[in-house]
Amino acid sequence: MRTLVQPGPVHPRRIDWFRGEPRKMRFVLPAGATLNDALTGPLVEAGFQSGTVVFSDVALHPFRYVMPGPADDASHVAYFTAPRAPEGVTRIERANTTFGWADGKPFVHCHAVWIEPDGHRRGGHILPRDTIVAEAAEAMAWGFERIRIEVAADPETNFSLFQPSGLSVPDAGGIVARVKPNEDIITAVETVCRDNGIGDAITRGSLGSLIGARFSGGDGVNDHATEVLVRQGWVREGRAALELLVVDMQGEVHEGWLERGQNPVCITFDVVLEVLAGGT
Repeated sequence: MRTLVQPGPVHPRRIDWFRGEPRKMRFVLPAGATLNDALTGPLVEAGFQSGTVVFSDVALHPFRYVMPGPADDASHVAYFTAPRAPEGVTRIERANTTFGWADGKPFVHCHAVWIEPDGHRRGGHILPRDTIVAEAAEAMAWGFERIRIEVAADPETNFSLFQPSGLSVPDAGGIVARVKPNEDIITAVETVCRDNGIGDAITRGSLGSLIGARFSGGDGVNDHATEVLVRQGWVREGRAALELLVVDMQGEVHEGWLERGQNPVCITFDVVLEVLAGGT
């Protein structure tokens, strides 16, 4: 399996997870609001400390984003491109968002695939404070009141990253996890479930970065950094399956079911799992 040598010391704990009770909520993204405010306002009002949000068919203008890119020096293994801002309305095909806090203020980490005004299908990392909702639209959230996600310095990667914290509730219906670099994402999801005695679960939202990508049909992406979001995924009798949308360093979108044991995390991966009835 491919690996990258990160600039900082390897943390001995490779997966952080916390178990809590998710609460599902559907809400409206109001036109004219920044994407960050539109997504976080209702979640804060509901009392959530963390969560995941999924939305699609949403018009955005202005729209700003970055894509995965090479690092300028040895301080990081990968970085981002300069921000891009296509002229006209961009329409989101699918977006996964992690909700948390940065400097004490609500913030989101959002990966998406979209159609730009020129008709090109691209993807990457949306800059939520610089992007405006152009038309009112719906979003779906799974929020947690007792698990908090907050940006913190990560010495291993030399990035500031979302990190979950809190007190786990045994037998609660959800998991919030962060998977660290060079861990196969499918194996990591299975490890979280095994550690919690979970046999059956479904992914909600979930996003991160991989070292390229390898799909079960043999296709793949060779770039050393990709931005990804989970389109669908589950755990059945302890075995995980994940279908991803994968954005390469040119902003092109690839998709497929991941090959087991061949998809290591590049920088970080936010995972939210909902335990299915009878799954524990």
